[in-house]
Amino acid sequence: MAKWEYVTVPLLTHATKQILDNWGEDGWELVQVVPGPGGGDQLVAYLKREK
Repeated sequence: MAKWEYVTVPLLTHATKQILDNWGEDGWELVQVVPGPGGGDQLVAYLKREK
């Protein structure tokens, strides 16, 4: 059975693609993007990768 590790990453709306591309190069897969705790236009990405 696969084992996973997870990370949450704050996203800057003007650099979302660059941030996700950088994490993706390290093997992280995007699971979900949700509004940040502060509301507004802040976003948080949840990512996972196999251990």
